[in-house]
Amino acid sequence: MNKWLELLKNNDYINVKKYIKEGADVNDYNESGESVLACGIGARCDIDLLFLLIDSGADIFDYDEEGVSIFDMAVTFGNIEMVNYLIEKGIDVNKTNRRSGFTSLMAAACYGRVEITKILLEQGVDQKAVDKKGFAAVDFARKMNKKSILKLLNYDESDPKNKGCAK
Repeated sequence: MNKWLELLKNNDYINVKKYIKEGADVNDYNESGESVLACGIGARCDIDLLFLLIDSGADIFDYDEEGVSIFDMAVTFGNIEMVNYLIEKGIDVNKTNRRSGFTSLMAAACYGRVEITKILLEQGVDQKAVDKKGFAAVDFARKMNKKSILKLLNYDESDPKNKGCAK
């Protein structure tokens, strides 16, 4: 996996293509259980390189040991093109594999991903979904003071629990 990580860190399309031709496994994992594709998203590789991995067999429905999916990675790292591609390929915007129940909308809220939040809302994401502790995306947006996200979500400024929060 070290060679993969080096190639991805350098966003090295040419050598990734060569490595794949040499028989490298595009569904290899690092010690944290993250796939090559997840690592590529995390390394902020160009979309062409990510599509090369996908076209070479990388599993877009994969998730790591913690339940973090390829879709979650795309949301977290603000990769709008990959988010749209995965939705087009049938990713369920409401599904989470995380034991905590943390959803893609919660991730978008935490990281202030406005455009991705809009996409998720257009796709009918469940704004009321809660994690195992009972927190919804709006709670994460409020906690992280993501005012632009709060404007998109069902945020009630007059609710007593919201006093002193973002407006």
